[in-house]
Amino acid sequence: MSDDTLSRIADALERLAPPAHDPADPAAHPAYVWRGDALSPAGTFAPLPLDLLTGIDAQKGAVLENSKRLAQQAAAHDILLWGARGSGKSMLAKSVVAELQEEGENIALVDVPPERLDSLPELFALLAPVKRAFIVYIDDIGFDGDAAAARSLRSLLEGGAEARPGNVRLYVTSNRRHIVPRSMAGQDDPINPRDARDDSLALSDRFGLSLGFHVCDQAEYLAMVRAYAEHFGLDFDETDAIGWATQRGSRSGRVAWQYVVELAGRAGRSLD
Repeated sequence: MSDDTLSRIADALERLAPPAHDPADPAAHPAYVWRGDALSPAGTFAPLPLDLLTGIDAQKGAVLENSKRLAQQAAAHDILLWGARGSGKSMLAKSVVAELQEEGENIALVDVPPERLDSLPELFALLAPVKRAFIVYIDDIGFDGDAAAARSLRSLLEGGAEARPGNVRLYVTSNRRHIVPRSMAGQDDPINPRDARDDSLALSDRFGLSLGFHVCDQAEYLAMVRAYAEHFGLDFDETDAIGWATQRGSRSGRVAWQYVVELAGRAGRSLD
């Protein structure tokens, strides 16, 4: 094969290959996504204002205070936010970061998919020398039969050789208080169920703060709708709002927000 042919093949392969993305400056953006080998700026980072999150005042105060300590280089905890779906766990973590940024604190959020936990040491090494605080956010974590992953994260949280640096804390959400694998929900896993359960408990215990989020009652749900509606200048009918939740079989902050999106759509309005 001639050199000219090889050169043309190489050129064609280069055109087919996706362009390499330059890693994002960890000091320049409000939020990032970790892909496992590089940081990318979050496409949009516009969480709801913190004061709009209602019915979770105690959790809100604890997360805000802990995050402020981290931003100000004081001792701070890793946090496990657990409980009902749609109860505000994810939004709270993001809204707290945005609130502190508005107050002038040098802090950022890094979103890490649960399936990339194995790359956390590389992320920690990247963030450690940066003069900035980082909340590494892992949403809806679960270890379905992967006890090794649970042990690895436990080591990173405390005591391991590659433990997270002082300017980084992990905020993790889970539907269960003890991060029990979904396959163990009925406690019928035939393979070492007690050992796996003990690993989950030991991991949960590594979080300095464990904050529970529970299903809201009707009054709390309507208060959430009211806060959103007033903020965006929308009228609503309580009976209609209750009917919306009834159709979905649950009351939560997420359902309240979805109802307000519906209200805005009916009015021909945008919430952006």
